[in-house]
Amino acid sequence: MSEYILKTTNLTKTYKGYHAVNNVSIALEPGKIYGLVGRNGAGKSTLMRLIAGLSYPSSGEIELFGHTQESEIQIERRRMGCMIESPSINLSMTAKENMRLHRIIRGIPNEEIEDELLTLLDISNTAKKKVKNFSLGMKQRLGIAITLLNNPEFLILDEPINGLDPLGVVEIRKLLIKLCDEKNMTILISSHNLPEMYQLATDYIFINKGEIIETLTLEELDEHCKHYLLLQSTDVCKLVNVIERKLNTTNFKVMPDNSVQLFDYIDDKELVGKTLFENEVAVTNLSNEGGTLEDYFISMVGGIDNV
Repeated sequence: MSEYILKTTNLTKTYKGYHAVNNVSIALEPGKIYGLVGRNGAGKSTLMRLIAGLSYPSSGEIELFGHTQESEIQIERRRMGCMIESPSINLSMTAKENMRLHRIIRGIPNEEIEDELLTLLDISNTAKKKVKNFSLGMKQRLGIAITLLNNPEFLILDEPINGLDPLGVVEIRKLLIKLCDEKNMTILISSHNLPEMYQLATDYIFINKGEIIETLTLEELDEHCKHYLLLQSTDVCKLVNVIERKLNTTNFKVMPDNSVQLFDYIDDKELVGKTLFENEVAVTNLSNEGGTLEDYFISMVGGIDNV
């Protein structure tokens, strides 16, 4: 059995000479939440559609649950749940009717699952209200409920928290983390809400112009975005000596440009400045630095002008 839920190798989708997805190779392990990060038009939805079988690749290979033959992959996709671009719902039906329709289409015999999921997603009190009268957030909740009908092992969600109020965002985050933890479900999710993505994902896939530009774990991202005091001085040797002797820490890094990144005393910049002054260290810069997921994403795509 494959150690990966999904592997793609040089996956490419071309539209009239334009590479919407270009040589994408990724590997998703069981029980992790993968955040797919990219600006509009970067290829996120196209990649998801290829994985879900809603579009066919121009070249490259997909391996799903250890299978690479197209006929086998189609069977294995029954173990997936997908909501890509917009929920697949009938606006003239109620939430309950939509759930029943999708359950019957998929051949799922368990009728009780309809009410269970409507309650789980907090839309069980909609009664005879037509979906066309739902708010955007309620439609998103219904879409997620539909994806969970078959108790999937692999869930793909494209902007699932779009339109949700802050409380709804927190509830969906808790639900997805619970599904991952308790059911060992693998989740591939895209979102423009990067602070929320940071609280949800265990791993990150950065995509830009159809190409994967970096993949990293939450721990690696934290290391990249680590906060620190940036110190610069005309005498870096004396600066380092005072940090070690007077501030009693070796938790710092001297950079190639002779600046120093101090990872302690982040919230006590005044003490650092006072100590350096009292020990006659000529400081030319003392500032709080370090980024967020947004900052890192912007750096990955080449600056704010490219976002």
